[in-house]
Amino acid sequence: MTAGAPEVYSEAMLSRRTFLATAASAVLPGAQPSGLKIGVMDGVLRQSGKPESVGLAKQLGFEGLQATLGRPDRGGRLPLEDAEVQWRFTAESKKHGLPINSTYIDVLHVNCLKDDPLARTWVLKGIEITSRLKAGILMTVFFGKCSLNGRQEMEKVAAVFRELAPEAEKAGVILGFENLLNADDNLWVMDRVASRAFRIYYDTGNATNLVGVDAPAEIRRLGKDRICQFHFKDKGYLGEGKVDYRAVLQAVGEIGFEGFANLETSAPSGSMENDLRRNLGYLRQLMGA
Repeated sequence: MTAGAPEVYSEAMLSRRTFLATAASAVLPGAQPSGLKIGVMDGVLRQSGKPESVGLAKQLGFEGLQATLGRPDRGGRLPLEDAEVQWRFTAESKKHGLPINSTYIDVLHVNCLKDDPLARTWVLKGIEITSRLKAGILMTVFFGKCSLNGRQEMEKVAAVFRELAPEAEKAGVILGFENLLNADDNLWVMDRVASRAFRIYYDTGNATNLVGVDAPAEIRRLGKDRICQFHFKDKGYLGEGKVDYRAVLQAVGEIGFEGFANLETSAPSGSMENDLRRNLGYLRQLMGA
């Protein structure tokens, strides 16, 4: 730049400087979520069910990975039932020093646990796979046609989980319950399952944008012993939507949660890697990391 010439900023430079200044000024003043680690879903990396996702997650600065079990083939086998794929995942995890922190059984979007006996078979397979991957948590999902509508459907699902929970407990796996229920309804289901192998998988984006509840207040109400893991997302970039992540992280810190939040974010710019770095950087700024 010529001496004395006015400094010219591009829109991108201004946007980045504003973003960093805002994030830096918003560092949590109170309880720090010191026990929280930030991971990512393999599907967000566009590597669903692929062992290569482990190395990419590490490269982008994440601390863990949620692996997708995949849809069954014509023979009724889930992709991650393959022993070779399991070995590659665990080998990559060891190589990069990055844990597989949970699994996601996406076939439950097709076969609903509330009314389809086949769904129970998938969960049993998911428990075994999760145990072999040493992932610890199997996330079960209840959305779309599989959403829980009313106490009757909630009771049906609670009864199924009462049958499945002993198998999960024997395998050292926690069944994560991700849904569109509010905290009171989640507690209602938990009371009926009554197993330490059954906990809430809390999605802050869904809670705020779809259920319409105060996510930080619900996190405090549920507490660290009822939440096994989090999904962090919003419409657009973290920090620019409805989810108040500063308040979310304060709540996580206040309850003393120790474990993972996995990003389930989109890529508004079209660049998955750049947008993940941006979202991760925003959270790290808030956390003072």
